Amino acid sequence: MEKPRATLVTGGSNGIGAAIVQSRLNLGEIVVNLDRAAPRGDGAHTIEADLADRAALATALAEITATYDVTRIVNCAGIAVTAPLEEFRPEDFSLTMAVNVLAPALIVQACLPAMKAHSFGRILNISSRSALGRGLRTSYASSKGALISATRVWALELGSFGITCNAIGPGPIETELYRAANPPESPVTQKVIASVPVGRLGRPQDVAAATDFFLSDQAGFVTGQTLYVCGGLTIGGVAV
Repeated sequence: MEKPRATLVTGGSNGIGAAIVQSRLNLGEIVVNLDRAAPRGDGAHTIEADLADRAALATALAEITATYDVTRIVNCAGIAVTAPLEEFRPEDFSLTMAVNVLAPALIVQACLPAMKAHSFGRILNISSRSALGRGLRTSYASSKGALISATRVWALELGSFGITCNAIGPGPIETELYRAANPPESPVTQKVIASVPVGRLGRPQDVAAATDFFLSDQAGFVTGQTLYVCGGLTIGGVAV
């Protein structure tokens, strides 16, 4: 019996991931949300797993691929540990790379048989503007830069199978987590906004809109690319 096709979004319970999940649900897709936290409510099939736990991730992927043919993937889940270089810890680097780079690779690997069988696949990796360099983020920026490099490699390897692979690098996006760490009235937040050419912080829906293009049937001639959804920050001033 043929399995239903589905879109897999990691980190889809909150923030940018939740906006992506909702956008795909609005398009009528079956969406699987792989996250360590339960969502507050949507129509996605949520499987809870910590992407840093290799065994738990393998179990979750076995369940997902046994139930669905995943032909669209958004690797959105990620962690960020901030520290100056003097306080850099190898264990933080290893954890960040495990969640932000290794987990996406294992997820794509698990879903490739279905994509190849359908001669169709869309892979989108959520990187970050920080990949271009940002203070206090040795581990995070390194992982997001590595994810962009992996995106290019996968695009080269998989293009002949009808599978594209691209990345989005969000700038400052006003999620609940961002607002908690950066109150709107704080000088730091105001400095960030002032450095963005369009004059505002991004919204999760801004990233979701770009995601919809890369995941579309019509985007089959775009692969290996990184789009910075940053309000022009990458061509303007650099926020601290």
